[in-house]
Amino acid sequence: MRTLTAIIFLFAGSAPALASSGEWNFRVLLDGKEIGSHRYLLNDSGSDRTLLSEAEFDVRLLSFSLYRYQHEATERWRDGCLVALDSRTEANGKLTAVQARSEVDGLAVSRADGRTRHAGCIMSFAYWDPRILEATALLNTQTGALTPVDVSALGTEVRSVQGRQVMAERHRIRGQELEIDVWYADGRWIALEAPAVGGRRIRYELQ
Repeated sequence: MRTLTAIIFLFAGSAPALASSGEWNFRVLLDGKEIGSHRYLLNDSGSDRTLLSEAEFDVRLLSFSLYRYQHEATERWRDGCLVALDSRTEANGKLTAVQARSEVDGLAVSRADGRTRHAGCIMSFAYWDPRILEATALLNTQTGALTPVDVSALGTEVRSVQGRQVMAERHRIRGQELEIDVWYADGRWIALEAPAVGGRRIRYELQ
């Protein structure tokens, strides 16, 4: 399930309108079967934003749990750049933690295997902020790694969201061992899909 985990937390042109605050509650499905949920809560305070992300998955076969996953992260943003991060992830009993803080010469990221520093304006895989579609690298909040990405627009299509049909813009984010499709309708993130290990597919559906 390593690929599933990577997809979840890694899981452009003129960007859609930016959400200043809001809440996203997603059902998470693997091959159409619900395995858990992922909640994002964004609070706005002028040029500063705070995002709380909480996810919990349980992949089961009959009555047996094959894969359990819990993730919590708090991100602080200023003027569209990540300035602080605290994340905790437990995957099948293995715990990882990442911290990041803005310093004079860049964003310092601490994790179990050491400390790195990244210059410039750093963004995480903040799907709620359409400006990530202009990024060339994004920070993985679970691992602390800065991942090079290439983003392409795939056009407009109809999506079913909360029981209604909407026109949505589809974009694909590619990186090493990574391919994530995200959809935006009227500037709001509404869906995510990506391949998972074994030819399976994970999907986020907005509740």
